[in-house]
Parts: sequence; structure tokens; C-alpha cells
Amino acid sequence: MNYRIFGKCGWAVSEVGFGAWAIGGSWGKVQEDDAVAALHRAIDCGLNFIDTADVYGDGRSEKIVSKVLKERKERVYVATKAGRRLSPHVADGYNRENLNAFVDRSLKNLEVETIDLLQLHCPPTEVYYRPEVFEVLDDMVKQGKLQNYGVSVEKVEEGLKAIEYPGVKSVQIIFNIFRQRPTELFFAECRKRRVAVIARVPLASGLLSGKMTKETTFPPDDHRNYNRFGQAFDRGETFAGVDYEKGLHAVEELRNLTPGGFNLTQFALKWILMFPEVSVVIPGAKNPLQAEDNAKASSLPPLGEKVMEEIQKIYETSIKQDVHHRW
Repeated sequence: MNYRIFGKCGWAVSEVGFGAWAIGGSWGKVQEDDAVAALHRAIDCGLNFIDTADVYGDGRSEKIVSKVLKERKERVYVATKAGRRLSPHVADGYNRENLNAFVDRSLKNLEVETIDLLQLHCPPTEVYYRPEVFEVLDDMVKQGKLQNYGVSVEKVEEGLKAIEYPGVKSVQIIFNIFRQRPTELFFAECRKRRVAVIARVPLASGLLSGKMTKETTFPPDDHRNYNRFGQAFDRGETFAGVDYEKGLHAVEELRNLTPGGFNLTQFALKWILMFPEVSVVIPGAKNPLQAEDNAKASSLPPLGEKVMEEIQKIYETSIKQDVHHRW
């Protein structure tokens, strides 16, 4: 496992981390024993960064992470999120009272006295234009509830606005072969300000694993069933906003480029890791085999220049027009 410096925090984090959305909910049923085993295997493979949120399974994900870490001696950095418990999810809800209540709940779920990294959880765009919200987070750092804070964003523009606040240490953003816009300006600004970048939805909700077909079906409680057109939350969270059938076609083109020794999942993860501005990529895993498979992407050789160019062509011709300027 290779490690990268996590921006101004100075942490040496595994470049492949663990995204803990699926073990909480919204991805079909995952047994707790499988979730626990997946996390243990990930840590065995050298992963030391876990990303979760208070709404993943209504706290289930945070509690499973806590259970596993009590059994480990390794230093593992845990990032969680706050804000999506609001109903309605509006900018005015991001106030001192609510944020403190959310953080207190996460501290209890994680069974810790301080949170390594708290992220605002894809708040409405207006929140980024309210300095008082970030002052609340600064106060929580002073109180010791948080070690650091950052944001999880839907749009590049939100990320660019967020990093104007000096306390923002990280930005979590969708970045994968199907969502390439962050490379244009956002990465350069993060590099300049030493802001860590967490690449989420790295496999476009599994599309880039190459395991799906036109006949694939998803359980009713899986967002890939109920949020394809943004019915429940931002469309960009499901299949990275890409039309499912267009995505399947592009994946078949990518399959032909996959080097020997790689599977398609590792190929997609390695593409992300080719960008030094990425601090950590956070694929999910529902079982130990998936966790190990993801981790192996770190030790595989870099992708060649020609392959990177061919990937770019597929994006330009098949995907870009549908997603590039939306997010």
C-alpha cells in the first residue's frame, strides 16, 4: 500500500481508503458480519482511512466502524459527515444548534472524544456563502470536538468556494473516469492551498467494475434502483450521473484498454491514483474479497501515457456532453 500526505493535516493516509456508505445502507442488504470482515481485511491490507456519515444506515455505518476499530491497534483516520439528517435539507438548518447535535451524535456512535475529520455533507450551495457556518466548525475545533473539518460537495464550483475558508482542510468530490471536470481548475487550486482531495464514487456506483449488464437488477432499497434520475438525492451520486446504457457501452470500450494483471475495478481506481492531487480514493466494499481487490490497485504499476490518452478519448466522445457542465 502506498501512502500520501493528507493536505495540511499532515497525515500519511493510504491512497486507497474505505468508503463506508454501502455497509450502512442504500446499497441493498449487507450483513453486519460481512461489513465487519470487510473492514478488518481492508486494515490488514494497509488501509488507514475510513469515510462514513451519520446518515449511512441512520448511524449503523458509524457504529460498525467503531466496533472494528476497538479491535485494532493500528492508527486509522475516520472521516464522518453531518447535515443530511436535516428535513427539509435547507441552508438555514446548518446552524450552531443542529451542527452541534449532529456532531454529538456521531461522537457517541463512533465512541470517541474527538472526530478526526468532520465534513459538511453535500449542503445546499447557499451554505458555502455563509461564513457563520464555518465559524461554528472553527469553534468545535477549539472545543476539541473536531480535530479538522472539510466539505463533501456535489459541484466543482462548491469546492472552489469552500476552499476560500482557511479552516477547510479537505474536499470530497466525485472523481472518476466518467467525471473528469475536477482536473481542469479544482485540483490546481487544492494543490496551491494544500487542501486534501477525497475522490468518491470512484467506480460510478459499480458501473466501472464491469460487472453490470442491461439485465442487472437492483433491490428496492438500493439507490441504483430508486435514484437513477435524482428522485431521492442528487442524480450525480448514482452512476455518477451517467445514463446507464451509455455507461455500459463506454465500459466495454474501457475493458479493451485494461492492462494485463488488472481487473476493471483496479483499472478505474488506478486511473484516479494517476493524479497526485488526489489524497485518497474511497471505494466501498461489502465483503473481504472486494476490500482486498480494491487495495491491490495501489501496488499495480502506473498506467501508460497511451492508455491515459485512450481513456480521455472515450470520455470526450461518450460521456462528457452529459455530465461535464452539470457538476
